Amino acid sequence: MTTPFPPPDARIAALRKALRSERIAAREALPAAERQALTGRIETHLDALVARLAPGCLAFCWPWRGEVDLLPWAHRWLAADPARRAALPVVLTPARPMEFLRWRPDAPMATDHHGIPIPAGDEPVSPELLIVPLNVFDAAGYRLGYGGGYFDRTLAALDPAPTCVGVAFELARCESTHPQAHDKPMDWVVTEAGVFGGSGGRAGALAFC
Repeated sequence: MTTPFPPPDARIAALRKALRSERIAAREALPAAERQALTGRIETHLDALVARLAPGCLAFCWPWRGEVDLLPWAHRWLAADPARRAALPVVLTPARPMEFLRWRPDAPMATDHHGIPIPAGDEPVSPELLIVPLNVFDAAGYRLGYGGGYFDRTLAALDPAPTCVGVAFELARCESTHPQAHDKPMDWVVTEAGVFGGSGGRAGALAFC
C-alpha cells in the first residue's frame, strides 16, 4: 500500500495554496497573442535542450488550465525522426504512481476523471525524459503542481528515474515554493527566458545554460 505524503504545517500549506492559485490565475489570464509569442520562445529553448539530451522516448502532458501547449512541438519532434516515441502520463489508480502510455498524433483518445485527454490504447512505455508542467517553480528547481502528488509518487517509483524538464512561463517563478520532504526538484527548467539547470544534477540552484 502506498504511504500518503505527510501534510505540511498549516502556515506552509496556506502559502503553497496561495502561490498555486495566484500563478495559475495569472497564467490563465495571458492574452492569446502574448501566450503565442511566449510559447514560441519556449519551444526554441526546448528544441535546443532536447537535442542536447537526445532522448528516444519522452513524455509530456496534455495542456490544462492555461499550461504551455506543447502539442504542436510534440508533433514536430516526432515527425523529425520516425524512431522517436512520445507518451502521456495516465492516472490509472488513485494514490498510485502514474503510468505512461504511448501517444501518436493520430492516436484515438479517451479522457480521464478530470476530463483531460489520454491515449485510448494500452501500450506502456518508459520515457527517458519527462516534460513536467510547472504551476510555480523556484531557483532550486522545486515545483508546485495541483496538490495531488502524482508526479512526486511517480518519480519516487521510477528506477531509473527519467530526466525531468520543467516547462513554464516566467510568471510562474517565485522565491521559494517551500518544498516538502517528498518533493523532487527538476533537472532542468525551460521558460521563455531560456534553459536553466544542468550544473550538478538535481543539487544546487538553477543556473542559466
